[in-house]
Amino acid sequence: METTFGNLKRIQLFEFEDFGWFPAWLRVCMTNLIVILQKMIGIPELLAKMIADILKSKNLNTIVDLGSGSGGAMPEVLASLHKINGLEEVSLIMTDMYPSPEMLKKFNSKTSDNISYLETSVDATNISSAPKGLKTMMNSFHHMRPAKARAILESAQRTHQPLLIYEMGDNNIPLLIWWLLLPISLVLLIIMVLFMTPFVKPLTCRQIVFTYLIPIIPICYAWDGQASLPRMYTLKDLELLLDGLGSENYRWEKGHAKKQNGKKQGTYLLGLPN
Repeated sequence: METTFGNLKRIQLFEFEDFGWFPAWLRVCMTNLIVILQKMIGIPELLAKMIADILKSKNLNTIVDLGSGSGGAMPEVLASLHKINGLEEVSLIMTDMYPSPEMLKKFNSKTSDNISYLETSVDATNISSAPKGLKTMMNSFHHMRPAKARAILESAQRTHQPLLIYEMGDNNIPLLIWWLLLPISLVLLIIMVLFMTPFVKPLTCRQIVFTYLIPIIPICYAWDGQASLPRMYTLKDLELLLDGLGSENYRWEKGHAKKQNGKKQGTYLLGLPN
């Protein structure tokens, strides 16, 4: 499939969380760690600034997150958005191809935070099946093979839906160097998990046991974290995926996302109806 879109730098490695047999509770434990990492490096604030500009320019009041899984960064992003003048009432609807009953219960138990989790399945390649609002894909686009990634972009343009794709990493390391550094990187990530786990909220017995006594979580988190890097689409890869897209009625832009201090933090792809 990769050759269909030219010479992509991205390669199709596996991640544990991609497999259907991977336990849902283990996936949640790993997501908890990703949320902690994102807070540490300021991802919620970065995304809130990007999303705020889009919401204001397009006069939107709803964010529809695609492929939400067990939540990710978006609840934190919404909290940051609510601190911005004029965006206090913005709502977040999280969606997934296979909605988790556990996540439905978690996020739909209260409405005061303007967050809900859609009970029905939403396929990102058919964006018209999602509620109206700014569509987002946060740190999930790299899971899509090129054909499906292209289908998502086509669906957004065909239905004139605004779409923001963000990846907190950057596939900028030569593949050979990535393989050579992999053993060291895995060890460092495993150690990092040991220090991040006490900051997880709520901290469950499972998170503790399978981190410190039976270290399944650190091992799976370390591999998925490293495997995600070469799976990410570079800016040049995105050019290939976008080939032939864009029109008078719909435009695409891409680039490096930047923090307030000007430091680059990941990449984004934004599609907007004119």
